Amino acid sequence: MNLKIGILREEKLPADKRVPFTPAQCAAIKKQYPEIEIFIQPSENRCFADELYQKVGITIQEDITPCDYLFGIKEVPKENLIAGKTYLFFSHTIKKQAHNKSLMQALIQKNITLIDYETLRWKSGDRIIGFGRFAGIIGAYNGLLTWGKKYEIFNLKPAYKCNDYAEVKAELKKMDLPTIKIILTGNGRVSLGALELLKEARIKQVTAADILTKLYAEPVFADLLTENLYERIDGKPYDRSDFHHDPTRYRCVFRHYLPYCDLLMNGIYWDIKMDRLFTENDTRQPTFKIKVIADISCDVNGSVPITIRDTQIDNPVFGYNPSTMKECEPYTTESIDIMAVSNLPTELPKDASEGFGNMLVEYVLPELQKPNSAIIQAATICKDGKLTTDYEYLADYAY
Repeated sequence: MNLKIGILREEKLPADKRVPFTPAQCAAIKKQYPEIEIFIQPSENRCFADELYQKVGITIQEDITPCDYLFGIKEVPKENLIAGKTYLFFSHTIKKQAHNKSLMQALIQKNITLIDYETLRWKSGDRIIGFGRFAGIIGAYNGLLTWGKKYEIFNLKPAYKCNDYAEVKAELKKMDLPTIKIILTGNGRVSLGALELLKEARIKQVTAADILTKLYAEPVFADLLTENLYERIDGKPYDRSDFHHDPTRYRCVFRHYLPYCDLLMNGIYWDIKMDRLFTENDTRQPTFKIKVIADISCDVNGSVPITIRDTQIDNPVFGYNPSTMKECEPYTTESIDIMAVSNLPTELPKDASEGFGNMLVEYVLPELQKPNSAIIQAATICKDGKLTTDYEYLADYAY
C-alpha cells in the first residue's frame, strides 16, 4: 500500500519543538516501508533542523496537501486546517475542553478525519502512545528544582536549558534535600516517569503506610496508587475496573496524608466525576503541610483545586496564598508554590520525540496500513463531517 506521510510544522503558539518522527526514524521508515513517502514542512523551531531530514532523503516542502496522513504534535490552528484531510495530533477535545471547542467545530465543518493520539488504545483500554514518561520525568525534576529555589538551598539548571536527559541526571548531583517527605500520585506513564527521576535522584522510597507513621533522617518519597487514594463510599473493597467505570462511588482519602507531605508530585489521571485530592479550605488548616506542588497532570481546577491556571516553561511556578485563597508571588513564606507547566515534554524535545516516534513506528504505522484497523477506527473522533459513534457524546460541543 503506497502512502504519503506529511510532518506538520507546529504552529500553535508558543511553537512546540517536538516532532512525531526524528530524522533517524524517518530513515528507518523508508528502509522498512519502501512504499511510504515522507514530506515535511519547513520549520525553524523544531529540535531537529530541516537539513537533518534532507540528509536522510526526506522532501522539505510547504505544500503537504498530497499526503494521506498529516502528523503533528499540538493542536493545529483552525485556520490552517486543510479540508478533507486526515490528521493525527493531540486535539485536547475529548473532555470538551472549552478552549478547543472552535477547533472541534472547524474539524467537523471541514470534513476532516481526526485520529487523536490520546484515543489510540489497546483492547485493555491502555493508551498505546504518549509523552507521559517524559512529562513525569521533567515534572518531578521541576518539583525538586522549585523546592531548592523556594528555600534557597540549591540551584538546578532548568530542564529546557539542558541538552538532554543525561544532563538533567547530572544536575541532580547538585541537590541537597533536607529530611522532607515527598508524595507521588498516579498509576500510569506519568507517575512511572516521575518515579524514574526520583530514583535517579537517589531519594529513598517508602511505603504508603510508613510515610504516615515513621520519622526519617533523610528525604523519602511514597508512591500512592489509585487504591491508596480512593475508597468505596459504601465500605466495599476498592475495585479498579469499578472505580474507572463509576468514580462517583468512591471518595478521596488523601486528607490522611496532608500532615505528612511536604512536596506533592501529582501524576493521576483525573475526571470531573472524581473527588479532588483536597479542598481549598484544607489548605487553611494547620495540618496542611504541603509547600510545593508539582502538578504534572495539570488539570486546571481539577485534582489539585489550587491549580487555578497553567504556566509557561520559562516561568513555571505561581504562588497560592491559603489565607486569601488567591494567587500570589511564589517563593515566599506564605505561599504554596505550584508548578503547572502543561507541555512538560517539550523541555527535553529530542529525548521525548525519540521515545514517542519509536512507539508510532512500532505500533501505529502498521495499523494505518491495514484496510480496517479496529484500533484506528476507535481512535477516530470525526470523519466526513460527523462525529464517529464512540464520540457522539461530544455533539453539543462539536456542532
